[in-house]
Amino acid sequence: MASTSAPHPLHQIAESTTHRLLLKQWLKEQDLISRRISLKESRIDSVRREITFLYCFFFILHSFSLLILFASSSHEHNSVGCKRSWVPSVTSILCSLSILWALRYKGDTEASLEKLLEREKEDGLMLAKCVDELKRKGLEFDLMKEVDALRRAKSLRVETKVVSGTKKWSARDFSTMVMLLVSFVVLGLVRFVLCS
Repeated sequence: MASTSAPHPLHQIAESTTHRLLLKQWLKEQDLISRRISLKESRIDSVRREITFLYCFFFILHSFSLLILFASSSHEHNSVGCKRSWVPSVTSILCSLSILWALRYKGDTEASLEKLLEREKEDGLMLAKCVDELKRKGLEFDLMKEVDALRRAKSLRVETKVVSGTKKWSARDFSTMVMLLVSFVVLGLVRFVLCS
């Protein structure tokens, strides 16, 4: 009594050139997606380090400028210091605005990289599901139907993301407002220190 069982799905894939080529292509694409994911994650980490550096630089710059102004205000005559108070004030505001612009730029870069990373991860998950289904079904995997379903899923995902593009307040907006407030407080302190 010989048992005639169906061959394993991977054996079926190995015998079919179209299924084998599709599996190879999808495995290569999975590898490319994982490489792109790791590249985007490292870019996001470097942008976050740059943002941290800019925050630290902002507070260190204003701390040192206030220390220097306090030290120099005790040595200068008050009327001379008050007449020249516009120089450190303008310098402080220009530095603050340039740092805030750089923070907004880096923050927008981080947000766009995070969106791209999310898309790559979704693509990787969809592709992994298809590869698993191909390995599980073998020759029963309908090439036309399944590949079209994958394409439709990708196009539907893009359409839903385009519709939901409203801008909301974020932590970046709050931190920008706080830093702008700190800049104006420093401006007031400069004026107070030099004119009192």
